[in-house]
Amino acid sequence: MSAAAFVLAINLFVAAVFASAFGIIAAYERSSIGARWLAVAYGLGIINAGLEFILPFQQDARPVGIAIFATFLFALTFCIIGLSHHYRRSPPRLVLASIVIVALITVSLTIHWPRDNFLRALLYQFPYFALQLVAMWVVFHAPRRRSLDIVLLVLFAASAMHFLSKPFLAMLIGSGASPQAYLGSTYAAYSQTLAAFLLVANGLAMLLIIVRDVMGEMTARSETDQLSGMLNRRGFEDRTIKAMLHAHRTGSAAAMVVADLDFFKQVNDTYGHQTGDQVIVAFARTLQSSATPTMIAGRLGGEEFAVFVPDGSLAAARLFAETARAAVPEMHVAGLDNAHSVTASFGVAPLLPGDSLSDVMRRADAALYQAKRGGRNDVRVTQPSAAGLATLSGKPSPGRRRNGSRRD
Repeated sequence: MSAAAFVLAINLFVAAVFASAFGIIAAYERSSIGARWLAVAYGLGIINAGLEFILPFQQDARPVGIAIFATFLFALTFCIIGLSHHYRRSPPRLVLASIVIVALITVSLTIHWPRDNFLRALLYQFPYFALQLVAMWVVFHAPRRRSLDIVLLVLFAASAMHFLSKPFLAMLIGSGASPQAYLGSTYAAYSQTLAAFLLVANGLAMLLIIVRDVMGEMTARSETDQLSGMLNRRGFEDRTIKAMLHAHRTGSAAAMVVADLDFFKQVNDTYGHQTGDQVIVAFARTLQSSATPTMIAGRLGGEEFAVFVPDGSLAAARLFAETARAAVPEMHVAGLDNAHSVTASFGVAPLLPGDSLSDVMRRADAALYQAKRGGRNDVRVTQPSAAGLATLSGKPSPGRRRNGSRRD
């Protein structure tokens, strides 16, 4: 076995590994359309390597030669489609179709040209070069480029230069007197070795990107409340604790806002739980539309919500709460009598030096209890000097039932 054939066998094995890896991800995470396309792309890579092995045994090498070119061409095309789907972009179908059609026609017309013809070698490699440029374009226009995406961008650039340089290398050292003699040539050894490196590097980078983003989506789902679409208690607490630590380190102002729908039990009893769920959804949308992008909003459970205001003064937190409170009665809720006006109460507390999440939550909860006792549909604020409210931090808020839900 020649050196090129040995490396080609490695390439076949590597393609099989990546095809299996992307296939497993696609089967496990059915929403990962990109992984499906990448599994097919590397599956074509297996076929491509197999065709390379049978090429030396063909009397007429042209049909197998065209098949080798086509399988690799489609493998690169499917790879670009997979990346486009993964990055939530529409695949550049017109560009890809144009490259594929022109490339297949060109190779079919030039396959019989002499192997030492530079133009033939350039026309053979140029579609691969062009597809690498399209892949770079897809990654470059990703919604959010992180370290791995930049690495993949560089690897695609290296692959593009690899394909562009191959005609020059073939003219310099020769690619074999005939297609059947290709695997025995020095050119094939160099070409397959570099291809193996790029195959592993590109495949590993794409696999890591897919796994990174799939894991991120799974984490986001585990931290998202299915009904309201907001962060659930776990997600809210995790993100708020990080924001609080930043505020403590930098000494920046921050505040906690807690909110609770008034007489929500009556809504469920009168209109049913389905309408009650619609009230929850509408209230969540109201909070989110009133919040700024830096605020952390979540549903703690039932009709209880919380919003952490980082890098904001107590006045800013109160303004947010007042804005949201005024918008609640204007909510349109399907199934709710127009004569029934939904309201909500809010409690606001500043983040004090040394506060834990439970500390600031208890003070905000105490302010909410005052708003409930004062008639509801109100915003109450605890001041840093309010010693009376501070004493409540050592015991549960009187407005809570044992299951953690407040009385209406």
